[in-house]
Amino acid sequence: MLTRIMHLLQMTDSTFPVGTFSFSNGLETASHSGIVHDAETLRQYTRSVALQAAMTDGVAALAAHRAALSGDMDAVRLADSHLMLLKMNDEARMMLQRMGKKLAELAVKLFPDDELMARWLHDINEGTTPGCYPIAQGLAFAKCGLGEEELFASHQYGVVNMVLGAALRCVRVSHYDTQLILQELSAEVPELYAEAREMKFEDMNAFVPEMDIFASLHEKGNMRMFMN
Repeated sequence: MLTRIMHLLQMTDSTFPVGTFSFSNGLETASHSGIVHDAETLRQYTRSVALQAAMTDGVAALAAHRAALSGDMDAVRLADSHLMLLKMNDEARMMLQRMGKKLAELAVKLFPDDELMARWLHDINEGTTPGCYPIAQGLAFAKCGLGEEELFASHQYGVVNMVLGAALRCVRVSHYDTQLILQELSAEVPELYAEAREMKFEDMNAFVPEMDIFASLHEKGNMRMFMN
């Protein structure tokens, strides 16, 4: 039990070397445009990001976790391809693929006996699958003996924390503000999980057009602290 908790903390920690600090999920453009300018607008923006992620990335991560437990590599690839189809802007696709490959490379080092993860990394390197981060999370959590609830909570924490961490660098908010937002949004995770765990690929939805507009503007912007 304690080892599982340690694994959960390790893979949820903001210092876990997969590059989350490099991206802002469109927040940089939203801030520069004045759309997100204080704690309240940051809360609204972060909640939108968390909701979109739960209904897309979260569903795919759970599907990958289930596939990993049954050793079904075809089902893992299917979850990966369905998730990539829902990413409408280049920045989102790059973010998921860069972080996914980094996690796969790290997981192969951490679990050298895991044939499924080794095959997954091989497929990424061969270009036969996109290699999205939530899919790699599902595989890694299954290997660690962590369940679906831990996986979903870790995923949601990572998404929210990515935005809030970026906000400290580009929005006029304090650590107190961001922690209050994190606490509020954490209370919504059980309800999101209850919905996401019953969803199939055809139920996934990602319609938050404002965020895709912010991402497209960020790709062409001159002022940039985060990757595009």
